[in-house]
Amino acid sequence: MADQVKKPVKITETILRDAHQSLIATRMPTELMLPIVDKMDKVGYHSVECWGGATFDACLRFLKEDPWDRLRKLREGFKNTKLQMLFRGQNILGYNHYADDVVEYFVQKSISNGIDIIRIFDCLNDLRNLKTAVDATKKEGGHAQIALSYTLGDAYTLEYWEKTAKQIEEMGADSICIKDMAGLLVPYKATELVSALKAGSSLPIQLHTHYTSGVASMTYLKAVEAGCDIIDCAMSPLALGTSQPATEVMVETFRGTPYDSGLDQNLLAEIAEYFRPYREECLKSGLLNPKVLGVNIKTLMYQVPGGMLSNLVSQLKEAGAEDKFEAVLEEVPRVRKDFGEPPLVTPSSQIVGTQAVLNVLQGERYKMVTKESKKILSGEFGQTIKPFNPEVQKKCIGDVKPITCRPADLIEPQLPKFKEECKQWIQQEEDVLSYALFPQVATEFFKYRQAQQTGVDVTKADAATKSYPV
Repeated sequence: MADQVKKPVKITETILRDAHQSLIATRMPTELMLPIVDKMDKVGYHSVECWGGATFDACLRFLKEDPWDRLRKLREGFKNTKLQMLFRGQNILGYNHYADDVVEYFVQKSISNGIDIIRIFDCLNDLRNLKTAVDATKKEGGHAQIALSYTLGDAYTLEYWEKTAKQIEEMGADSICIKDMAGLLVPYKATELVSALKAGSSLPIQLHTHYTSGVASMTYLKAVEAGCDIIDCAMSPLALGTSQPATEVMVETFRGTPYDSGLDQNLLAEIAEYFRPYREECLKSGLLNPKVLGVNIKTLMYQVPGGMLSNLVSQLKEAGAEDKFEAVLEEVPRVRKDFGEPPLVTPSSQIVGTQAVLNVLQGERYKMVTKESKKILSGEFGQTIKPFNPEVQKKCIGDVKPITCRPADLIEPQLPKFKEECKQWIQQEEDVLSYALFPQVATEFFKYRQAQQTGVDVTKADAATKSYPV
């Protein structure tokens, strides 16, 4: 039978990046990763995702580590496995758009320090915001993967996804990832989506999802049967909940089928054993909150990613208005519609969520508007798939003329300015990029690093104690 042709599914392991980002706020230190690298390197993963996303900020801010040093150490250990990172298009790893010279330099340094595959996404799926990063990745000899932020809505038809896949191939990307950050993709819809992307391009298709709504493993099964080439999984101690499906479970699911990954369960069991005590430690310390391990079907009802749900709860708690939670959840889809139906992923998820909270707490919609909401409605993040609600736009930004070009076209080169501003701290070329993305946090880290190097008692160093993890 034709469907019995062997097509082993490939697996990207996320435990060193998205799994701990999703479950324990990106707090896994490098020293915990390094002892297991040798075993992980023998598995035969398609790639190990170990950098980018929130790891960069968390390294500097909470762990007092140099993220570039982490990457170099991991590269040294992974001799046979491709290393992968998550990159927010023109935002790089930050929350605002950067000039092309910063994007290009960051890509260059990421690849020269050890990254093989750069997964590049934009919170609005505005492909113009991905072009510079894709071109820079190709120029440096890296693999450029474009990730489409998956979402639901009238405009997100199968034709839309198919057409977008064609445009991605024409841009020169090497592969496509479906980035289902909220766990919205259900099994039979995955069959349709993968088929549409395959119809639109000949590029390999990878699927990234989260277990938040409880359907992710079944979604992987149907996606792989439909032709999905690679799936993102996490070793079981840091899998499920708001993380990814478990690596061992998916390996067993496809064993003995045409999609058999061929990965060794005995080796995977040894790796899981290594991480299990760490999971228990995180549960005891409260770093791993059991709440994030459950299934939340409201994700599907409100299209709110797990991380965004917890943000809304904490915002309402601070305001002493936890009783307004349901009202805020109902307001989120309305704000999203007013803002042109963007996918809810960093930073658009935070922007829509915060605005929904304000609308409910103020008792009047858009009475108070955040500067980020104004930026979205002014076109500063790029183009949304649908137009903004004109009345809301007028109320929020008045007579400001929205921009229609690629936002980065309006940003002058920034590298010289950043180099000048942080020249007293530079010990390696990469330091300027740490500063460019997180000026205050990086400066604090540089002070801490200098205190360590000069023998000052770092436990008393001002910079070291401000935000050290529990």
